[in-house]
Amino acid sequence: MTAQIALLPDGRLHLQHGPIDCLCRAWGAPGEVRAAYAQVAAVFGDVLPSLCRELERLRAPLPSVPPEGVIARAMHAACAPYADRFITPMAAVAGAVADYLLGALSAERDLARAYVNDGGDIAFHLAPGQRLRCGLIADLAAPSLGGVFLLDAAHPARGIATSGRACKGKGGRSFSFGIADAVTVLARTGAEADAAATVIANAVDLPGHPAIHRSPASAIDPDSDLGERAVTWDVGPLTAEEIDSALDAGARVADALIAARRIDGAVLTLRGAVRVCGLTVPAIEPSEEAP
Repeated sequence: MTAQIALLPDGRLHLQHGPIDCLCRAWGAPGEVRAAYAQVAAVFGDVLPSLCRELERLRAPLPSVPPEGVIARAMHAACAPYADRFITPMAAVAGAVADYLLGALSAERDLARAYVNDGGDIAFHLAPGQRLRCGLIADLAAPSLGGVFLLDAAHPARGIATSGRACKGKGGRSFSFGIADAVTVLARTGAEADAAATVIANAVDLPGHPAIHRSPASAIDPDSDLGERAVTWDVGPLTAEEIDSALDAGARVADALIAARRIDGAVLTLRGAVRVCGLTVPAIEPSEEAP
């Protein structure tokens, strides 16, 4: 299995290696963009091997001994604030990979804008005065454009990530303890957004509800870092009051993270209902600039 790198007709760079599947885009002078793409291509081949070398440590619940690799350390650091509950550094893997590749892409380059989208978890660069539109997915099991974030260079966030209950085999790449259709988080980095989105999505829940079907993670995916812990597999009918209760539970966690300055804002969705925490979400506005 070797890393695949391809320049797409629309100007994006596609990077794929095993489970890592990224789309990159940079805006600037043609020579700067070419150099940026060459830089990220040069480092991409070692990303997956470096993570595999420390996979056992990265799948271990926190608190744990910090790993050694650059990406692995970023994963560990992003998840460490949540060590009071079950979490492993793998909760931040996609965001941390996006951060690392964006760093390689933009290093010493004069770019107006750039992003790395790792399966929906995104790190982005904005020069002063620049903006970028990013699509909001309201349901990971049935992805469609539900709104658009207008990302502004004046805002401190440089990472955006989405988590939810759509699991492997049912529309997503990972598992959730909660029932949110989607939780999208803005934070300073992709890794921090990724970890927080996981935590908030886990909190959108109705413990013990008979319509919520759960299975051990290992029964669905023997390689899951969640082991025998029960993850949400399906959600049956819920009343409007139950939906509100579940979203309220997640919103309390999101508000606490905003107050602690761990995230800049979040959007939580369940069965068409929405909670917005710390953000003003623009009207639905499809854009070809959305990563």
